[in-house]
Amino acid sequence: MIDYCAMANPAHQPVFTSSDYLVWEEEQVERHEFLDGEVFAMAGAEDKHVTVSMNLMVALHQHLRSSPCRTYASDMRLHVEKADAYFYPDVFVTCSKKDLESSKVKTEPIFIAEILSPSTAAYDRGLKFEHYRTIETLQEYAIIDPQRRHTDCYRKGVDGLWVLHPFGVDETVVLKSMALDIAFADLFAKVDGINPPKDSPFSAL
Repeated sequence: MIDYCAMANPAHQPVFTSSDYLVWEEEQVERHEFLDGEVFAMAGAEDKHVTVSMNLMVALHQHLRSSPCRTYASDMRLHVEKADAYFYPDVFVTCSKKDLESSKVKTEPIFIAEILSPSTAAYDRGLKFEHYRTIETLQEYAIIDPQRRHTDCYRKGVDGLWVLHPFGVDETVVLKSMALDIAFADLFAKVDGINPPKDSPFSAL
């Protein structure tokens, strides 16, 4: 999660090249995203944000465990070449052989999810999604709002257009890119008193 308030105040000057950023970032205690020559500090996340992110990670990891696909959380960098950017998505999935060759940076996700906070909502829905759409392998982008318990899922059609599929309270979230349905109670388990069914793997969390 990026500190949206820092967007107007780059965390480091002067302007970096992407190579400069990668070297500099390795020496930092905190994480920073990189966009077109500037770096931005990542803010800490609230309880709901972390909980929903973990729930999604668990669902994806279990569903994909027998496949070649890998699920990554916010400590893994994603390079968006056409935007000259490096991001730390909350959750993403890649099935790419190329991505297996790089231990620190991935480039070919099929799915990305961002968990909203009040300070990042406009950025995640707007400019960040605009950059994500330049990734040729990306098939689906999910924006999850823990406050409203709502998920907006954008899917790329065969015509290249992105179509919104919203999922509200008590609705199962359908992720077509991985043929995965996530029950509302599983995605938002432990958020505002929501408990998963007893037979759900999330009941053990």
